[in-house]
Amino acid sequence: MHKMTSRTFPSTTSLRCFEASARFLSFTKAAQVLHMTQSAVSKQVIHLEDSLNTTLFDRSLKGLNLTPSGKIFLAEAQKILNQIEISVLNILAHGSEAETVNIAVHPTLCARWLIKALKGFGKSHPNIHLDVQEQIHDSEIENLQADIAFLYGEGVWRDMTSIKLFEEQCVAVCSPEITQTPFNSLEDFHCHVLIQCRSRPRAWDEYFQMQEFVNEHPFIGPRFDTFYSCINAAIIGCGVALIPKFLIEEELLTQKLILAWPYELNNTKAYYMTYPTSMAKTPKVVTITQWIQDHLN
Repeated sequence: MHKMTSRTFPSTTSLRCFEASARFLSFTKAAQVLHMTQSAVSKQVIHLEDSLNTTLFDRSLKGLNLTPSGKIFLAEAQKILNQIEISVLNILAHGSEAETVNIAVHPTLCARWLIKALKGFGKSHPNIHLDVQEQIHDSEIENLQADIAFLYGEGVWRDMTSIKLFEEQCVAVCSPEITQTPFNSLEDFHCHVLIQCRSRPRAWDEYFQMQEFVNEHPFIGPRFDTFYSCINAAIIGCGVALIPKFLIEEELLTQKLILAWPYELNNTKAYYMTYPTSMAKTPKVVTITQWIQDHLN
């Protein structure tokens, strides 16, 4: 196995030369973009190939083409360069005293609640930079690399401290185009498309079971990854959606959506703000958890 040492470790310059050359499939165009000579770019790429002990480009009279290894490494190089750029911009924007809080949150919760909750935080705490990642699947929770996470569940995650934010009540909603008034009975649901959220595969079953209604008809309707998409689908009249009520307060107020049925499903799980227990006394974690709790009070 080729052993890499600090002397042979790829430089940022070689990564930039490779990335630009791969993007344009041309050393000449890469040189123009990087304000370097063509020969300098080519030498940097060759040095990178020597460091990695692999060929990144197939070179021919017709030009450059990425090898299979080159295609794989291009994606990695772009991630590395992008992270370097983000880190540099963070320092330039916030100064040497700045700290970054990495936040993980479900997309709809972020768009519909967290952004409002964090309004004014940057002005009050200019030395704390928020970096928000808007994607969490249940399978990713155990491996979260975040200072703060906003999760839906039972409040117990390994090595994490959880603060309960609020519970959830789901309501069946639809566009006024479908009906101007609530359904007359639960049987009316059989006449409509039921929009489903992939993260809550049994939501409609539970909704009907809690009302002691036996639904003998199969669910026919689109399935989306997020509540955000379910909300939009309901607004444009694609069917009836089962949505946490707090996410659609504005749509209900403006009647972009109406209640298809008055029942509210109280879920056993809730929304929590969590953080690694080892970071409980970290100033940036204390600051943001206090901010969120003040927002809720």
